[in-house]
Amino acid sequence: MTRLNIVLLMAVMASALYLVHTQYESRRLFTQLDRAVSESRRLETEHQRLQVEKRAQATPLRVEKLARAQLHMRTATPAITQYVGDPAGAKSAAAASEAQP
Repeated sequence: MTRLNIVLLMAVMASALYLVHTQYESRRLFTQLDRAVSESRRLETEHQRLQVEKRAQATPLRVEKLARAQLHMRTATPAITQYVGDPAGAKSAAAASEAQP
């Protein structure tokens, strides 16, 4: 009977230690999950902020202003537009259209 009591006591002690270990792991994993969720929220907020900033940087008015200021570009008007013709290309295009049935 004494041996049975000792074996049962050892089984209860092992079970108690396993329970403590399991609870510790559960708490550790919960805090790790909570940190990951917080990091995910922070990254999502930063992503949204960067998307807004990207849209603000790519507005046509801003692009035009930068092109004028930094690249010294100007708006194309008919007065300053030069049209370049390709006489060789025109001849080959005409020959190609005549060759097709």
